[in-house]
Formats: sequence, C-alpha cells, structure tokens
Amino acid sequence: MGELDAVLLGLLQGLTEFLPVSSSGHLVLGKELFGIEAEGLTFEIAVHAATVLSTVVAFRNEIGRLLAGFFKFQWNPETEYLMKIGVSMVPILVVGLFFKDAVEAFFGSGVRIVGMMLLLTAFLLFLSERLSLRQASRGIRGKAIGYKEAFVIGLSQACAVLPGLSRSGTTISTGLLLGVKKSEVAQFSFLMVLVPILGEAFLELIGGGFSMEASGISTLSLSLGFVSAFVSGFLACNWMIRIVRNSKLIYFSIYCLVVGLIAIVTSFV
Repeated sequence: MGELDAVLLGLLQGLTEFLPVSSSGHLVLGKELFGIEAEGLTFEIAVHAATVLSTVVAFRNEIGRLLAGFFKFQWNPETEYLMKIGVSMVPILVVGLFFKDAVEAFFGSGVRIVGMMLLLTAFLLFLSERLSLRQASRGIRGKAIGYKEAFVIGLSQACAVLPGLSRSGTTISTGLLLGVKKSEVAQFSFLMVLVPILGEAFLELIGGGFSMEASGISTLSLSLGFVSAFVSGFLACNWMIRIVRNSKLIYFSIYCLVVGLIAIVTSFV
C-alpha cells in the first residue's frame, strides 16, 4: 500500500464511517477497485481509531459535560446517559469475545457479501425514512432513548460488524424505527461506538494483531491514512447530524442500493 493509496482509503473511511453507507464495506470495495493489498486488519484498526478521535473532537463539549456529571459520583442525567451507552455496548462485547474469528472471516469474503449487506442498509434507511416522515406528518414527536432502546440499538450495532452493513446507518435507522427523537439518535449512535472501537484497537495492539511488519504498510502510509481519516471523519460527523435532523436519509438509501447492485453484478464477472 503506497502513500496515495493510504490517503484515499483514509478519506474513504472517514467519510463513510459517519455517513450511512458502510465504512468497512467501502474499504473492501476500495481495495478491490484500486488493487490494494494489505495483510490483516492493521490499516482498518488505525483508520477506525482516527475516526473515533474525530468523534471525540466533534463532541468534545458533550463528552466533557457527561464526564463532569459522572465524576460527581451521584445519580444524575449524565450518569444515566452513560449507563445507557454501557447497555448498548453489551451486544458488541459478546460478538467481540465469542465471534471474533467469524467476523474477521467475513471481512475476507469479497465484494459479493458487501453488495448484499449494502442492499440491506438501503432497505433499513428507506424504511426508517418513510416511518420518520409519516410520524412527522401526523405530528408525532419522538421519544428519548431508554434502556430498552439503547439495548436494541446496541444489537443493531453488533450486526453491523459485517462489511457492507453500515454501522451508523443501521443504528440510526433502528433508533428512528423505535421512535427515538432525531435530535438524539445520531449523537447516541456516534458516542456509543467510542469505547468498543478503542477497546478493540487496544486489544489488537497488546495482542500483536496490530503489526505494520505483517501488514506490509509503511509508517508514513499508515500515518497519512490516519490523518486523512481523522479530517474527513470530523467533517462527515458534523454533516451527518444535520442530515438526520433534516430527514435526508433517502439519498443514501438510493446510493447504497446502486453500489450494492454494482458490487453484486461485478462479483460474478
């Protein structure tokens, strides 16, 4: 993987991590399109960590408020919100502990599975968009995220480890289908992923899974990929918040449908 390849894939990861089009799926498609080869998940871990950092920067005020409330060591709205995030992380923890090898096998399954999962993403986005618009036309206001909603959204995040099934698209769509307020669902979706991704990166680092030597990626290429993923991720994060509030998910549904069909067709060629 050269420097330009790393920059392009980093930009692709940063944009698609928050936009509901599947970052992991686009990394698979990008490598296939540009003929890029890299062993293991070293590059994926690095750029995912970069987008997590961009989330922290984008939500720095909200994260600061939540942590300040939590460290008062009393039950308050901030502590309760963090507890809901904790509940949402249980499903992905189970997947990480017991189904890690199966998930990694899916990442090497090629563009056909990515195309199929992109079609599923398109369907979820379309369904949630239609329901959201129908509720708005009837004057139905969304509800706050409860523990049940947090757990169900967490289940959808666990399913979204499959390449092509957008994590942000799946979790946001699930929240909207559950009737959660638009103003809350995107922020919760982005904050709930911070600990799992950082935890995965840490485990891979201490376990030897993060290895530039084994991946064949140079330090410069990895650094460039990290920086480009951070910058594009920061911009996409803020953009996605506005998209959800303005009910514009249908355009991404169409995009996932088209790209998914192209991926499936080309996989047979």
